[in-house]
Amino acid sequence: MADLRWPGDHRAGDLFTDTELIGDMLRVETAWLAALTAVGVAPAQAAVVDIENLVGSIDPDEIAVQAEAGGNPVIPLLAVVRDRLADDHPVAARWLHRGLTSQDTLDTAIVLGLRRCVGSVLELIDDQVTALVGLAEEHRSTVMAGRTLTQHAVPITFGLKAAQWLQGILDARDDLRDARDRLPAQFGGAAGTLAGPGLLLQLTGGTGDAISLTRVAADRLGLPWAPPWHTARAPITRVADALTRTTDAWGRAARDVLVLARPEIAELAEPVESGRGGSSTMPHKVNPILSVLIRRAALTAPGHAAQLHLAAADSVDERADGAWHTEWSTIATLGRHTVTAASQTAELLTGLHVDTGRMARLVDSAGSTLLAEQRSFAGFIGTTTDDFDPAHYLGSSDAIIDVILERARSGGSR
Repeated sequence: MADLRWPGDHRAGDLFTDTELIGDMLRVETAWLAALTAVGVAPAQAAVVDIENLVGSIDPDEIAVQAEAGGNPVIPLLAVVRDRLADDHPVAARWLHRGLTSQDTLDTAIVLGLRRCVGSVLELIDDQVTALVGLAEEHRSTVMAGRTLTQHAVPITFGLKAAQWLQGILDARDDLRDARDRLPAQFGGAAGTLAGPGLLLQLTGGTGDAISLTRVAADRLGLPWAPPWHTARAPITRVADALTRTTDAWGRAARDVLVLARPEIAELAEPVESGRGGSSTMPHKVNPILSVLIRRAALTAPGHAAQLHLAAADSVDERADGAWHTEWSTIATLGRHTVTAASQTAELLTGLHVDTGRMARLVDSAGSTLLAEQRSFAGFIGTTTDDFDPAHYLGSSDAIIDVILERARSGGSR
């Protein structure tokens, strides 16, 4: 899958494609049948190992067209599955989806997709962390001009800048891990009461209660259990916020690269790849296109997160009338864009070129202006200094770098 309107989208692979969503919905239904059988509600013949393999390929376009009639893709999908199971697995066809509602199937399928998406981002963050640890160590003594409000401030090192990028990404990693691990299955029945599954247990003499049944289904999917959250959408907004904070961290690094790669500064440069960064009319240009595309993701992610918060705030009754429906494409888009940006950021940081000579020449040309704070403090105390080496006015940069690197190497949280 690739999107002409989002260059680089192919990096997200099959994540959140229609085909993947269908597969995840079938995995949910497979787990539910297994749970119904495990507690004695459905006969043993109802449990099938893998509905997806049994029913074969399903045309997403066909399901998409038919979904309009009921407002979601679960209803037409179930019709196709029941029809294909009917001859060889009639008991499974009869018990398919019994006790669930469409939102159970779709929400849980989206959770499966989100967990896979976040997992991909976290793997790419590992590459980013490795690259930034190396840059921070290599350049902890590489003096450069610090800039505040676009103007020269005091000396810093590029190692410190890399460590500060790293700190933002480590914060994002913590948020992503937490959000992923708290993404639960959704099993609530028609209106979040579990009345249907409870009645099935009563009528068939099954073991346990409806909550224990849903715990079995969640376990089959490798998901944590939670009370029904049909109109309590924190699981969705939490992961959306984590994805957005991650693009914030990458956007900050990309923005620095875009500034420092300007020809008049030229302290940084993107990794070179044949054909990348070219212009259709200006053959001399090598545009920092990775940083441009990363920044694009950082600028658009907050809008997707805001849409999901709006949907959460507008949820009503026991199933929202439109707010729920806005989530599906929004979270899919946010997820794919984040994975794409994660891959681009890993490539950028792994191959980033640091022109230490250019940094040194700029520090030299800035002269004593970078040490204006030093002279100001000395004057305030009533003394003077004859040390005008910017490398001697770096404060606690080394100690700050060490703290951040220790956190990165330990793999722990803040």
